[in-house]
Order: sequence, then C-alpha cells, then structure tokens
Amino acid sequence: MERLNKQVFITIFTILSSFILVGFIMYNVSSYKKEYDSIKKSLNYRESFGFNKFPFMEEDKVDNVMILDHEVYTVYLNNNGIERIIGHYSQDSSFDYLSVANEVLSQNKKYKIGNLYFSKYAYNYQTDNIITIVNTDSVNTKLSLLLYESILLFLIVEILIYFISKFITKWITAPAIESFNKQKEFIADASHELKTPLAVIMASSDELKNDKKNSKYIDNIKYETERMNKLIASLLDLSKLDNNNHDDYKNENISKIIEKICLTFEGVAFEKGVIIDTNIEDNVNLNCQKDDIEKLVSIIIDNAIKHSYDNKPILVNLSKDKNNIKLDITNTGDPITPGDEDKIFERFYRADKSRNRDAGRYGLGLAIAKRIVINHNGTVKAYSKNDKTTFEINLKK
Repeated sequence: MERLNKQVFITIFTILSSFILVGFIMYNVSSYKKEYDSIKKSLNYRESFGFNKFPFMEEDKVDNVMILDHEVYTVYLNNNGIERIIGHYSQDSSFDYLSVANEVLSQNKKYKIGNLYFSKYAYNYQTDNIITIVNTDSVNTKLSLLLYESILLFLIVEILIYFISKFITKWITAPAIESFNKQKEFIADASHELKTPLAVIMASSDELKNDKKNSKYIDNIKYETERMNKLIASLLDLSKLDNNNHDDYKNENISKIIEKICLTFEGVAFEKGVIIDTNIEDNVNLNCQKDDIEKLVSIIIDNAIKHSYDNKPILVNLSKDKNNIKLDITNTGDPITPGDEDKIFERFYRADKSRNRDAGRYGLGLAIAKRIVINHNGTVKAYSKNDKTTFEINLKK
C-alpha cells in the first residue's frame, strides 16, 4: 500500500507540476519574445521615424525627445569616428551613450541583441555611417523581476499542488486501502481461527498413532497439518509486520544477534556438508526489533543452506560505515533465474514450484524478510554471478 500511495502521489504531483511549469515557462518565453521583438523594432526605426530629420548636434550633446518604447540613440559616424549623436530618452537617464558608442565601434559585429537578462544594450548598423543603439537596462530589470516573481509563485503553487496531490491520492487509493485492510484482517482472523482446529487435529493424530492399520494415513494427516500450521504462522507474521510499530524498537548489538543465528544454523549446515564462514564487525548497533532481525537473518541463512551445493561454504559479512550497515550472505549453488531477482521477494512466488511444494515451502519466507528490512528503513536485493548468489541487505543507522 505504501508503494501504491507513493506511485499515485508521484504521478499526480508530476503531472500537475509539469502543467504549471510549462505554463510559467511559456509565459516567461512569451514576455521575453515580446521585449526582444520590441527592441528589434526599435533598432530598425530610423527610416519610419526619420532620425536623420532631427537637427545635428555637438558630439557631447543629445536632443532629449521621447518617441519610442526604449531609450534609442542614433550615432552618426565620419572618417574620424563619432560625428554626432541624437538621443530619445527620459531626462533622468544615466545611460553612458558615448562610452557605449565607442564600445560598439570596437566590436566586429554589425548587429547585436544579447541576452536580455544580462545585456545592457543592443545595436544595429543601419548603414556604414549610422548606428542605432538601444538601452536595454530597463528590460533587464523587467524580465529579471518577472522571472523571480514566476519562480516564487511557482514554489507557492508547488506547495499547494503537494497538498492537492496528497488529497487526491488519498481519495483515489481509499477503496484499494480499504480492500487491502479487509484482506489483511481476513487473513489474520482466518489464521487465528484455523489454529485451534489444527491443534485438535494434530493432538488427535498423536492419539491415533497406535492404530497400525491406519498409521500411513495418520502420518499423512499429521504431515499436512504441520505444513498448514507453518503457513498460518507465516501469514500471521506477515500480518503483524504489515502493522509495524516502531515503539518497541531498541538499540541492539546486531553483531551478536547475527553471530548467534550463525551458530544456531551450524548443525543444519553440517548435515549438508556446508560450512558457515563469518566476517562480522564487532559492536555494530542498530535501533531495531530484535526478534525481527533474528527472523530476517534466519530466513536468509536457511535459504542459503537449502540452495547451496554440498561442501560449499556460506559467507556471512557484516560491516558498517558512517550511516549504513551492510549485511551480505553468499552461497555457491543454483543461480537465481535472470528476471526473478525481484520476484523472489513477492508473496507466494516460487521459482521452482514443484520442488518448493515438496519441501513444504510456500514462498513467504523472503517476503517476510523483505518486509522486515523495509520496516527498518532498509533495502534488500539478490543477485547471482558465477554460481554465487548474494543477498545484500543495507540498513540505515
């Protein structure tokens, strides 16, 4: 359910954010283009407005006539450089038109409209002797302010989208969550209800053991009852783990926990001719549920023993760094089928169904292990290489 909630939320949040982001980008691009076209138009206004009709002036004087949307300057050149400048701008302008005109003369380009967020002027050689210069400083300020306002507004809208996405996600997933909770309740209740009749059946089969005539059938009843009892226990474990409560987590020395589990399984491994080699870093502590960590390690080691070739070692490594605890359990045996690396952690999934059924396994062990890891804010993955299969568990400290 957590995964479903996360996927639905991310999908809704991404779609809404994308629409808003595209809208803001289009608005800023449109504004930029509008200013760009306006400047471009101003750079070509000489003929339509007849700048050459304005009276010539001394080089250090400018006629102040406001006729365009921007501060526009017409620079007349002769063989010695700047002959005179005609300007059309507001009285309080601080634009150093003379310095800019000299700077334009030092450049090789005949036409330039730079980045309007940074460039302070644009120019155009109307002829070899006439240059039109536009002061774009006010455009810089206008577009930059618009961009900052858009970013701020986008962030505010993103906060609103976050809560809207949360609300929509809750509304969409409500039926699925209700169905999932009912399913969990049914499994838990059914498992509890089945425990009592199973106990009665097992006790009755023990009492009927003396009946040699039906001993074969009685043994079958007892065997199947024990299998069902294990299944019910696993289902109850999963139900409990799905309702995880961190209140009972304590700081535990998991180095000692893992060493204890390895010692416990040495007898089982010995029967198969398997040796468990350990490389466990001392005093690795984790805030965890001790019983769950014991169950996690037991499931992975038991799985490694069952799938290990005879007389091949099982390697158990535990290490830590600043923020992470890493547990690797590696065995040499039949590799995981390519494509099944994630599937083996699914409930009731069995890569070899016939063999697992005969072994009395239901495909819940690794599902339980993964749930324990997730409850401890960790990750688990499995992979095979050169007949070696490794289960890698990473837990956040």
